[in-house]
Parts: sequence; C-alpha cells; structure tokens
Amino acid sequence: MGLGSGSLPVISFATSKGGAGKTTSAIVLATTFSAGASVVLIDADPAGRVMSWSRRAVMPSRLTVIQSQGERHIQDEIDRARSSSTFVIVDLEGAATRVNAYAMAESDLVIIPMGDEQQDADAAIETLAQVAQEGRALRRQIPAAVLFCRTKAAIKSRLARTLNQQMRGAVMAFQHELNDRTAFSSLHNLGGSLADMNPTDVGGLDRAIQNANSFASEVVDILEKIQGPAT
Repeated sequence: MGLGSGSLPVISFATSKGGAGKTTSAIVLATTFSAGASVVLIDADPAGRVMSWSRRAVMPSRLTVIQSQGERHIQDEIDRARSSSTFVIVDLEGAATRVNAYAMAESDLVIIPMGDEQQDADAAIETLAQVAQEGRALRRQIPAAVLFCRTKAAIKSRLARTLNQQMRGAVMAFQHELNDRTAFSSLHNLGGSLADMNPTDVGGLDRAIQNANSFASEVVDILEKIQGPAT
C-alpha cells in the first residue's frame, strides 16, 4: 500500500450516535492495515471499547493500542504515534467534545460510520457539520467520508436503498460498505483480528476478510488522492 511523500496519515472515526459501528470499523481497519504496515490505534472514547477489545487476545505484531489521556494530550499522542507508525487511527467519542475537535484538526481523513436508518443519517450530517466547522477554524478542508456499516450484504429494504442513495448523492461516501457480519461483531468477544479467527467457529469469515480488505484498499486510495501519488 503506497502513499505519497507527505506526512504519514491520521484517520479518525467519528459519529454523534452510538451503535453505528464506529469502534468496530476502527478495529477492522487497524487490524487489516497491520497485516502489512505499522499501526497505532488510539482509543479516545471514554467508553474504552477499543481497550477492552485489545485485552482479549494478543495484538498483531505491527499494531500498538493506546488509551488517550484526554484533551490536553491527544495532539501530542497523535504526533508521537505518527513518528513511529505508518498509520494512526483514532476512535473518537460519540459527542462533540474538545478531544474530537483536536483530533479532527490533526486528521488527514475523518470516517463517519452510519447504518441505513434515518437517525444514523441525521447523526452523520451532524458530524460532517462538526468536521466542517473545525476545518473553517483551521482555514483548511478536513477530508471526511461516510462509511455505511452494519448494512445488509444482500437485499436492502426499499427505505434503506432510498436513504443510502440520498446520502451518497449528497456527501462523499465510501463505495464499499462494512456489512452486518458475525465475524465483525465477534471481534469484541474474541479480541485479536479476523485473521486469528477459526472459520469453523465463525461463519462467513472469508467474506468478512474480503469485505475488510476492500474497505482498507479504498481508504488507501482516498488517502493517495488527498496526499498525491507515491513518488
């Protein structure tokens, strides 16, 4: 996965609504990237679900997980992580906090997870507005994209299709979705990565790994467009 010659990327996951798949998406991306690159995953959500996941199994060798010490420290934590790893991924709190604002200010990409429900769309729009506000304060545009999560892998309802299409027509959104898969939810119970799971114990594991890889590749593509092609 090649990136341009700019600073190493910081990716934040943010949404103002719980249950949208924010922490799961951050874990999926971090563990997928760590198969071929060094990653620091910062848990900046007081709920601490990333830290809880990290204690359930041995972490991939290229992945370091740290707990943020709060708004006075988050920018220094990101700077230190950026100096020691290829990717920095930050799981933010589901609220408009100063920690979120500071992390967004350091981010090369903010990913906003949402499901195919109206309340998720409302929360995504609210979070996009927060990102835009932080960008205005910095006099730069902070790239942000909606990621559809926990969606049906096969047939969507008519309402879900309509909402999905409306959001895609209005905001920047990932082509790939992280579907509602047993393997993704099992990460919180088992710890570790998808690669550590036993396919006889977790149904649809191959499809989940393919889904995660497609998402990770699209993240790299977006970052390359932002930073420029590798030299």
